[in-house]
Amino acid sequence: MANNAVNATTSAEPSTRSRRAAEFWFYFSENKGAVIGLFVFLLLVVVALLAPLIAPHDPTQQYRDSILVPPFWQEGGSASFLLGSDQVGRDILSRLIYGAQYSLFIGVIVTLLALVGGIVIGVIAGYARGWVDTVIMRVMDIILAFPSLLLALVLVAVLGPGLTNAMIAIALVLQPHFVRLTRAAVMAEKTRDYVTAAKVAGAGHFRLMFVTILPNCMAPLIVQATLSFSNAILDAAALGFLGMGAQPPTPEWGTMLAEAREFILRAWWVVTFPGLAILVTVLAINLVGDGLRDALDPKLKRS
Repeated sequence: MANNAVNATTSAEPSTRSRRAAEFWFYFSENKGAVIGLFVFLLLVVVALLAPLIAPHDPTQQYRDSILVPPFWQEGGSASFLLGSDQVGRDILSRLIYGAQYSLFIGVIVTLLALVGGIVIGVIAGYARGWVDTVIMRVMDIILAFPSLLLALVLVAVLGPGLTNAMIAIALVLQPHFVRLTRAAVMAEKTRDYVTAAKVAGAGHFRLMFVTILPNCMAPLIVQATLSFSNAILDAAALGFLGMGAQPPTPEWGTMLAEAREFILRAWWVVTFPGLAILVTVLAINLVGDGLRDALDPKLKRS
């Protein structure tokens, strides 16, 4: 009898997971924009992973006899440079493809830094309350009082220009959003019956915070992480454009815009394609975030 009960429980778990996954996909796919954004994002991931195989040229290789060549469909264009070449003869298509690697890398690292730090601080603030909560939230309020890009620019100016320092600065700027979300969710969950039962069972503070309460607070954090992913890419491109992020000849989209801005009237393609890459990527990720919000927020689910 005991074995039968164990087998029934084991078989019920996969069916519950599959039902939840099917329910999640149903609500996510109701948002057509989110589905389109997901496919665009997955395409970007594939392009980034296969960059060495699909890029027609080395992104830093300079062809001095092919400076500012227009796209292939325009008069004077060449099939060797499908989207044209830049001011020093580098292939724009290859630089865009490799730039996808940098954008995804920036988004992942910045989001992870902000998410992990924000969760730890937010859980402590929401669980401890009192003066600990007051001090933490006042610091977060001070950070949020400044425009995010301006504060990131100041931090990079202090730390020094470069991609690593830019990612650290952006992560610090985005962290308060995770802290506030986590704190609010923990405050709502800590009074529930299952937390009280865990306390009665003898669970310690660490277990209560990070094992009992935190897993039930993840839905809004996942949505915020998706939106922060796009913000990280956008802020990194802005810092690169201002010369404080990735440094030339790195094929990062913001840096490409900064290098090409003086040629905007002579060669439209050197600024248009990196700008479109940033626009499409950020839009796709934001659409996915909207779909995740619809699928994970029970209040938005239609009966």
